[in-house]
Amino acid sequence: MRGPRLWLSTVDHKQIGVMYMVTALFFFLVGGIEAMMMRAQLSLPNLTVLAPEIYNQVFTMHGTTMIFLVVMPVLIGFGVYLVPLMIGASEMAFPRLNALTFWLQVCGGFLLYVSFLAGGAPDAGWFSYAPLSEKPYSPHPGLDYWALGLLLLGFGTVLAAVNFIVTIAAQRAPGMTIRRLPLFAWMTLVNSVLILFALPALNAALVMLLSDRLLQAHFFDPAHGGSPVLWQHYFWIFGHPEVYIMVLPAFGMISEIIPVFSRKPIFGYGFVAASTVAIAFLSYGVWVHHMFAVALGRVFISVFAALSMLIAVPTGVKIFAWAATLVGGSIRFTTSMLFAVAFLLEFTIGGLSGVAFATVPIDWELTDTYFVVAHFHYVLFGGTAFALFAGAYYWFPKISGRLLNETMGRWNFWLVVIGFNLTFFVQHFLGLMGMPRRVYTYPNLPGWAPLNLISTFGAVILGFGSLVFICNILASLAFGARAGNDPWDAWTLEWAAASPPPPENFAQVPAVRSRRPLWDLKHPELPDWAAEGGD
Repeated sequence: MRGPRLWLSTVDHKQIGVMYMVTALFFFLVGGIEAMMMRAQLSLPNLTVLAPEIYNQVFTMHGTTMIFLVVMPVLIGFGVYLVPLMIGASEMAFPRLNALTFWLQVCGGFLLYVSFLAGGAPDAGWFSYAPLSEKPYSPHPGLDYWALGLLLLGFGTVLAAVNFIVTIAAQRAPGMTIRRLPLFAWMTLVNSVLILFALPALNAALVMLLSDRLLQAHFFDPAHGGSPVLWQHYFWIFGHPEVYIMVLPAFGMISEIIPVFSRKPIFGYGFVAASTVAIAFLSYGVWVHHMFAVALGRVFISVFAALSMLIAVPTGVKIFAWAATLVGGSIRFTTSMLFAVAFLLEFTIGGLSGVAFATVPIDWELTDTYFVVAHFHYVLFGGTAFALFAGAYYWFPKISGRLLNETMGRWNFWLVVIGFNLTFFVQHFLGLMGMPRRVYTYPNLPGWAPLNLISTFGAVILGFGSLVFICNILASLAFGARAGNDPWDAWTLEWAAASPPPPENFAQVPAVRSRRPLWDLKHPELPDWAAEGGD
């Protein structure tokens, strides 16, 4: 019993990071089952696999689970595990606060799912637009559990952000200036500032929603002077920065992986770092592009349309920097690198469809169609999830001391790539043909049935690909080849520690003279500027 008790009471950032990842993997399986239930219902016209009210609950819980219980926690988990190692620290700045944020995550997830046993899960979508989320239209307690669960999750995420900011600001190794931070740590820092300003808007909206439902406060009730549009403003002031909260750490992973497997310093480190700040700043000025169908006035909409196009520029800077790093590199196509390259392609598709939504007439035509579903998944799965797969194959040896199997990794890669694109690429066409999202069934209109069947078939392949990944983890933990401390000949400080690292992380922190301190150790005869890429 000592082992389980040790994990349950730990304040070691590495164990807490692993628990974040394992919990997120569990909810990924749950959310994946919910996705398969939806695709089974939508595979053919006029099916009744799920009743309408059950379908609404399943798609609400799928979206909520994937965003709040999978993507955000697993990114925080990677950050909690890696950031102290990358900056040469022995622990997070506030170890007990670190543990508290994890347990708030667990309690929030428990509250969300216990709603199934308390009269029905929430059924108003992961966005819970008013007045649908008000008591007269959703009388069962599912939305109360949803709001309370998200309040716990939001509170824990804000505390985690504070911990990251203090850790990176105060606990860097001697010589590690801000300009020498690994890009994953840098993007985690910027992401944490983003969280501090975005999550309170959601928390405030949730408090108002609970006040409406339980105390008759009428914040969003137009019959008593409230405004349903107010909910949309509060939610999307959080919701669009949230997209970048879910993708900036993934950008950081790609910024670490591509240079190592290209054997080149990242092209334009300063531009990549600065573009991250630009994205964070601009992300607070684009929320209204989720509301172009609301009558807000031409000038108001035009300003937000321009800003929505502008935010593509710093994102494009990153994509060009990653591509330029690949050019002329001595590339090793490990499974991690395959996922990283696929990330560039899939995320670019999602980004281009996002720019289309910044054009108001296109947005009016395609809003609330399956084109939005395709765009959203190309950004979050084609972007964040592909980066997470790349990061898992890259850092698993550091976490476990063993390598993931490369043969199973390639099966994982091709099944995920094929399944993902079959599932979501055809949904662009469904959206262009007018199929609305959030419907539990659809009529047998020309072209809709075969495209939906292809999407469901792709989801099955994607599910098998995800199961191969889980099997690879389990098999490698038991039988995987020993990794050694630095199997990739990498450059950042986490690879100077043992695999897995001891409780204190480092016996002695290497001197930091550049952005690639391990490279300095391996090549002491070369000048410092060589490890900085010459800049």
